[in-house]
Amino acid sequence: RCLLLNKIFILYVTSQKTMKLLPASGRKATQKVVVGDQDGVITCFGIKKGEAVPVFKTLPGQKIARLELGGALNTPQEKIFVATGSEVRGYTKRGKQFLSFETNLTESIKAMHISGADLFLCANYIYNHYCDCKDQHYYLSGDKINDVLCLPVEKVNCITPVLACQDRVLRILQGSDLLYEVEVSGPPTVLALNNGNGGDSGEEIVFGTSDGKVGLIQITGSNPVHKWEIGNEKKRGGILCIDSFDILGDGVKELLIGRDDGVLEVYNFESADDPVLRYDHALSESIASIQGGCVGKDGYDEILVSTYSGWLTGLTTEPIHREGGSGEELKLSQEMQSKISSLRSELEHLQMKVVQEREKYQQSSQSSTAVSSVPAFSVNDKFTLNKDDASYSLILEVQTAIDNVLVQSDVPIDLLDVDKNSAVVSFSSCDSEPNSNFLLATYRCQANTTRLELKVRSIEGQYGTLQAYVTPRIQPKTCQVHQYQIKPLSLHQRTHSIDHDRPMNTLMLKGQFSFAEIHSWVVFCLPEVPEKTPAGESITFYFQNTFLGTQLESTYRKGEGFFKSDNISTISILKDVLSKEATKRKINLNISYDINEESVRYTLKLIHPKLEYQQLLAKKVHLIDALKELQVHEGNVDFLLPKYRSILEEADQLLEEYKKQPAHLERLYGMITDLFIDKFKFKGTNVKTKVPLLLEILDGCDQDGLIAFFEAAA
Repeated sequence: RCLLLNKIFILYVTSQKTMKLLPASGRKATQKVVVGDQDGVITCFGIKKGEAVPVFKTLPGQKIARLELGGALNTPQEKIFVATGSEVRGYTKRGKQFLSFETNLTESIKAMHISGADLFLCANYIYNHYCDCKDQHYYLSGDKINDVLCLPVEKVNCITPVLACQDRVLRILQGSDLLYEVEVSGPPTVLALNNGNGGDSGEEIVFGTSDGKVGLIQITGSNPVHKWEIGNEKKRGGILCIDSFDILGDGVKELLIGRDDGVLEVYNFESADDPVLRYDHALSESIASIQGGCVGKDGYDEILVSTYSGWLTGLTTEPIHREGGSGEELKLSQEMQSKISSLRSELEHLQMKVVQEREKYQQSSQSSTAVSSVPAFSVNDKFTLNKDDASYSLILEVQTAIDNVLVQSDVPIDLLDVDKNSAVVSFSSCDSEPNSNFLLATYRCQANTTRLELKVRSIEGQYGTLQAYVTPRIQPKTCQVHQYQIKPLSLHQRTHSIDHDRPMNTLMLKGQFSFAEIHSWVVFCLPEVPEKTPAGESITFYFQNTFLGTQLESTYRKGEGFFKSDNISTISILKDVLSKEATKRKINLNISYDINEESVRYTLKLIHPKLEYQQLLAKKVHLIDALKELQVHEGNVDFLLPKYRSILEEADQLLEEYKKQPAHLERLYGMITDLFIDKFKFKGTNVKTKVPLLLEILDGCDQDGLIAFFEAAA
């Protein structure tokens, strides 16, 4: 079966999981599409002869955050439920409203699941279970809830809700209590029942993460069973939506996946174990919802996706007819030709309308009674730390084409190369002294670019704000500013556990501060810490430095905090920042520390392989031009040593790697220098005069000599 791009319709900006296909009314009948958008409008339509035929459309209102189908158990799920603000509304398939349930939640609903008479709702941290609109159970999560699901009651004979939480955990509930937690490899963003029904046992859940991984877990009564996991070797986007549907027609449902970089993937199960990628297709913007079904033509299945800005795209199994001819040319069917001519005439009509509206605007703007108004536009942004290369990805997605993006930072950061980025970047000189302006770069986008991805790497210990000024191609010219915090320990990422056998340094704080105050300081210092103060009297968080592989353990409660790390520089940064934050609030801190000399040796051994690799890469790159010149003059390089011939053979790969991370070696030098200064700072000794000597030793790349210098410098 071949999947071909079939049709495109435009709606308004849509949120994650807000498009569904209603069940077909007959065996061969096509299915109706229902979509909820951020303008609060629910649109239901079918497709007839390639044209959208409306069934119903509601009036605008609050943004629709989720759309689900429901109905009595073991019957067609054809009732439409939407979550908007703190309210849940229900509609029949004809568009008649039959339910308006105000939950009185203090936060807006972010996730929803429906099973018969049971309604499962989640705000940022709060989970609520209702039965027939009556409150049943409640749970307060330790971190943000991204999605909610319930195992099929008809199969497992009990209500088992599952919460996908930002702290890389699936929380399994029983009533209002936590049954157990399942650790997963990344922050889970979406949940789906395997095969659409939980598999044979009804206990199987597919999850997708924000760093692009997909896995299957069996949720048993006591312990989870990890079945399989698909990694993200191709460095594709995070998972936003999942569905199961037999699109290949082999009798087994395939796994359909939509990512936030616009990639659609189809996995099938050739063996009984792990899924295999059979098909992928790249769209230009993030895929908010994905469904498999029969929409356009009887007998031809398709995959329907809705994107962030409201495009609905179908990939169909309907073949393009091949007609014989002298050149065996591929000709379009009559129906396809009429569809194309219809789209062309519609496009021409829209272009004429745009020209008319522009002229109308120009005339009205020049009149004496003209009133200026700023056009509103929606921006979908994401700022996340990548574990693989210790960089931050800034993704900006706009509902209309982007003209340019100006990036400004008040702290030193490196802009890294992104393969998928076609924008032209230009740097402006900036004065760092009076304005604390360290970076000023402009990305000029090509026509019709609605999504831009940037990569930056920060320096730990230097913290501030990164700002993105987004200007779309709309009239009159307008701009939105989005701010992102660069935290003091910005390259640290939350992890489930650490190696307790490593030599650790300890920082101890004591003082008249509350649990909420010290938690706010930790939120200020470290990424991926929930802003809400944790329940209970104390909390422990574990972190790993994505650049060096060092670790941090943070335990605190009212009046005291303990921070342990194998990296002295981490302890030094925490000491300085926490002292400054306490001073701002006029709180006296009693600070003590325990420095383990062995930890310095351990950290240097951890850094050295990275240092050696980057130095070798830099040397090879510097030799490439000279070797190429020699090759041109001599015409033959057989006389060269094998190691130099291999540099010429791998020149393109070496240059590509070096280009992606231009300041990697300088960053390692900086971290080792900081480690050297921080080690002696805790002893009350200033060794900055010895830094030039340290840099000479680093150029030699001798691990034993480096360790000896650290130990003898005192």
